[in-house]
Amino acid sequence: MLVFKGQRRGEEGVVGWSFIMAQWLWCEGTFLAVLVATVVAQKAMPPDPIINLMSTDTKCQMLEKVPCGFLGISPENCEAIGCCFDGQQCYYGNVVTVQCTRDGQFVVVVSKDSTVPQLDLTTISTLGGNEVPCSPVVSTGSFVIYNFPVTTCGTVMAGDYLIYENKMTSSYEVGVGPLGSITRDSTFELLFQCKYLGSELVSLMADVYTVAPPPPVAAPGPLRVELRLANGQCNTKGCDEEVSAYSSYYEDSDYPVTKVLRQPVYVEVRILGRTDPNIVLLLENCWATSTPDPLGVPQWNLIVNGCPYQGDKYLTALVPVDGSSGLSFPTHYKRFIFKMFTFVDPASLHHLEQKVFIHCSTAVCHPSATDNCEQRCFRKRRDVGAVQKTSNQTRIIVSSYELCPHLVSVLPLLGEA
Repeated sequence: MLVFKGQRRGEEGVVGWSFIMAQWLWCEGTFLAVLVATVVAQKAMPPDPIINLMSTDTKCQMLEKVPCGFLGISPENCEAIGCCFDGQQCYYGNVVTVQCTRDGQFVVVVSKDSTVPQLDLTTISTLGGNEVPCSPVVSTGSFVIYNFPVTTCGTVMAGDYLIYENKMTSSYEVGVGPLGSITRDSTFELLFQCKYLGSELVSLMADVYTVAPPPPVAAPGPLRVELRLANGQCNTKGCDEEVSAYSSYYEDSDYPVTKVLRQPVYVEVRILGRTDPNIVLLLENCWATSTPDPLGVPQWNLIVNGCPYQGDKYLTALVPVDGSSGLSFPTHYKRFIFKMFTFVDPASLHHLEQKVFIHCSTAVCHPSATDNCEQRCFRKRRDVGAVQKTSNQTRIIVSSYELCPHLVSVLPLLGEA
């Protein structure tokens, strides 16, 4: 259990809470939480120590600066309420900020950079929907600002004290396939409370629980065809990103590999232990599952009949491998790129906390007078069938180790005033 606590005795004014999203790297046990908590009154007071696990430089790198705090606020008080000061003005950083005012108002400021990938600010709603007074009072390209009474917008009361609780969530796009559903959009959920007491004590607590790490999984193919993930970096000006990506690869000890939603995943399939320049590796179908079982469900297609799956908004990209690649036997290799996703429960449409495994059915082809082993997309159906029925191809299925989608969520927020 990981616990963050902070408290301060406040005066009249605005009690401000500011925190950065928790970054959940869930992979049945891999977890990272990043939280910045500030609990202060918006008056000149010596600030308590602030829990800060994120670089101020990162938090405050904003192209659009939305003013934060009252006019003439000092740098110390600006930072104390979780905002940024550039020497001239106080402004909101790329975080989520929630304030409970003494006159019974919620003030919530959400940055599009609160999640990775960036959050679509138009999809956010409270328990009471997104109509007035629950709609944003200010909306820019980078922020939305909400200001509504604690008794409206679906807020509920709980406990013996005056506790007002509400929640913000975002919607996301779901792709539905014949054997599964996925999304590449981040999910946003913010639970926040204002607790009004007779005293002036203010506190914050967030609990995080982890689970045991998963056991390693390996499933080699019988004909020594390997599927691996590339991790090379394009670090010089003018370099080719695809060429650089396939300059190095993840080792067994690197798995499970965690990827942010929509981040490119560079896949390579290759023949091992063969030096015959006349054989050609073909990719027939490639797909993803949530388990090491290639026949398991849910499934999501990446390549169908050697071509990018057309039912995906983010098409898989086939990477040519030829003599310019520097490989001794370029026909022994196939490469493709897809954008990272996570599976979605078909009933609830919630993100599933599952790993992703990549599988490919391959054919090792021997060119002949009737089959040159060339794969072309968008050909006629009878051409595809003719290739599938040829007798000079040996087929196997090869699978990857696990990938973990990197989702972003937000911890509950509890405020007392």
